Amino acid sequence: MLLALGAAATAGAQDLCRYVDPFIGTGDHGHTHPAAVVPHGMVQPGPDTRHHGWDACSGYHHDDRTVNGFSQTRLSGTGCGDMGDFLIMPLNQAPNLVHAGEKENKYRCPWASPFSHEREAAAPGYYSVWLDRYAANVEITATQRTAAYRVAFDADQIGEWGTGLLVDLDYNNQNQYVLQMDYETPDDHTLLAFRRTLGWAYNQPIYMALELSEPFDVECVRDTVRTADRVYPCCKLILRFRPKADGTAPAKVEAKLAISYVDYDGAVKNLAAEQPAWDFDGVRSRAHALWNKTLGKIRVNQLGNAAADSTLRIFYTGLYHAALAPTLFCDVDGRHLGMDIKIHQGNVSDPMYTVFSLWDTHRALHPLVSLIAPEMNEAYIRSLITKGDEGGIVPKWELTGNYTACMIGYHFASLAADMMTKGFTNFDRHAALRHSIRSAVYDTAGITPRLPKWKMNDLMPIARYWNNRIGYVPFDKSSESVAKGLEYAYNDFCIAEMAKLLGDEATEKTYREKAKAYRNYFDASVGFMRGKDSRGNWRQDFDPTSSSHRMDDYTEGNAWQWTWFVPHDPQGLVSLFGGRKQFLAKLDSLFVAPSVLTGDNVSPDITGLIGQYAHGNEPSHATIYLYSYVGEGWKTQALADSIMRSLYFDGPRGLSGNEDCGQMSAWYVLNAIGFYQPCPGKPEYCIARPLFGEVALQMPGGTLTVRTLNNAPQNKYVQSVRLNGKKLKTLFFQHQDIRSGGLLEIEMGPKPKRK
Repeated sequence: MLLALGAAATAGAQDLCRYVDPFIGTGDHGHTHPAAVVPHGMVQPGPDTRHHGWDACSGYHHDDRTVNGFSQTRLSGTGCGDMGDFLIMPLNQAPNLVHAGEKENKYRCPWASPFSHEREAAAPGYYSVWLDRYAANVEITATQRTAAYRVAFDADQIGEWGTGLLVDLDYNNQNQYVLQMDYETPDDHTLLAFRRTLGWAYNQPIYMALELSEPFDVECVRDTVRTADRVYPCCKLILRFRPKADGTAPAKVEAKLAISYVDYDGAVKNLAAEQPAWDFDGVRSRAHALWNKTLGKIRVNQLGNAAADSTLRIFYTGLYHAALAPTLFCDVDGRHLGMDIKIHQGNVSDPMYTVFSLWDTHRALHPLVSLIAPEMNEAYIRSLITKGDEGGIVPKWELTGNYTACMIGYHFASLAADMMTKGFTNFDRHAALRHSIRSAVYDTAGITPRLPKWKMNDLMPIARYWNNRIGYVPFDKSSESVAKGLEYAYNDFCIAEMAKLLGDEATEKTYREKAKAYRNYFDASVGFMRGKDSRGNWRQDFDPTSSSHRMDDYTEGNAWQWTWFVPHDPQGLVSLFGGRKQFLAKLDSLFVAPSVLTGDNVSPDITGLIGQYAHGNEPSHATIYLYSYVGEGWKTQALADSIMRSLYFDGPRGLSGNEDCGQMSAWYVLNAIGFYQPCPGKPEYCIARPLFGEVALQMPGGTLTVRTLNNAPQNKYVQSVRLNGKKLKTLFFQHQDIRSGGLLEIEMGPKPKRK
């Protein structure tokens, strides 16, 4: 159930939260969640319906019909899972605490309650559900670091046991190792809890301060469960509410809690600062207002060709998803957990952030943020520089002060270069360049000793050694060699751009040359980027449709998808094919080739197929704009139209792949507005296919209005473009052209504009 939704012909003067459906992407493999959150909030309190398996990455999946409880932390749209901290479940009976291991039941805990989507609701900053087993309605809202719960039991179904709350200290997402658990009860209304886990984040301490509106007695149930391959320490707290003066059990209970990654004192201070009183409705109202402010940075004033409610829900839910991560990662006093697993005192006015899925988000999320909230990108860069100083190297995928060492490339360089080339420099530019170069070289020295040895090869892959030594990554020395090499070339371009702006000519020259290394992977005899061994021999038995997940020459894709990843030098890529004609023929074939994937272990990330183009994963996201570089932008426009209409939907199965911390949504938001940035680090936008009649972006320098003329479903082709009254000769314009706002007018028509 989506709350407060009403039809409207414009979103310009409306409550924009009404157009957000947090259930979009919670089905199939979108991996989103409907938890109650505020923009970039440190807590994500919400329902947990499963805790094992790929589609449990957010803790929630729309196909499920039972809920295990409500944990306070989770990830949005990722392909790996973690967190799921401090699960709580309201009770009106003694809970069944029999241990259920991964093999016994991947989804449902013994105490889980059935629920119905008909009695479930979500909106920005709010979630509610009726628990059939415990005859209780649960409402949740949040601030940045705290959660608020309101529970209403059916008084007629409260038995002799009374009412209470289960607090599960060992529950987690993806079968993590729980290393430590403890709790304290300072008084009969307060619970302090702590745990440390080893999962995707290898050393994650977290603390909770929980206050309840009713006094309770606590029973601690500890156990150690041994299986063939694991030992599971268990610790579950049963909080039973004391009877009221009339002898009846409390039927209405409120809870408020805060978390800290520092210590108990941090959690207590966070709760006192952000929820000093019992005011559930006030917290919910303020969360709603905060979301309206965030969503209001982009206002759709005229719908044009869009089907009103449906398209607005997809659009504003996309903008909502794009504002969930990165997330806050410090206490109200400025302290945070560093990459060295030490506590650091930071600046209260310059908070730290976490959840940096840079392999995904450098492509569209951060370019979107550079338009409407560049100060956030600057804050992210400052956080990442600090993390690099603490741990010895800037992380490529950081989670709660840990190097996950996940994915490839060193895309901090992309984020920093993009902001610098756009003129946003509220960070140490020299430190940004220094850390980018540090990431480009192979050097295991100086990295925090708290990094587990088994993480080092992923954090500092041997591929970087070979890339610098012989100019390419050989497949007999490193897996995913082609993908790594292509991304290194792009990242090196970004380093060159940064060096240029800082007047470092020697570094610019070095990395400008390294950015050409993509040429080493192109095999003209087959027309694909292909693996090459350390002796210079092409991989034999080559099949461009083949995929072996994370074990072949490509990352979460195949040769069809990766051949086009040269965002910094499209004309150089064209020349590899022998010229424009041959390039276009090959590019055309990408979208009409049979959508057949071969191999023994095909990557599950290759989804959203149009031919062999895979929109469900990030490597393909800039491919369609190559047409505009070679004079056939009408094909870009037709494909953008097709992707937005056939691979984004208004419903739980509304995403064609993992949402990936806002990247999948940011792609849609930018294209629906009418333009996209194919190469972050090169501040240039390409006209796409606008969906709306008029959109206003609130940029720091002024309002950019994108007005689309003659817009209709059949009019998907751009006829002309004017920027501030001046007709553009190409389909490209520069960030500098819109930095102070302005008027971008795009005229559409039913036939391609071929000249």
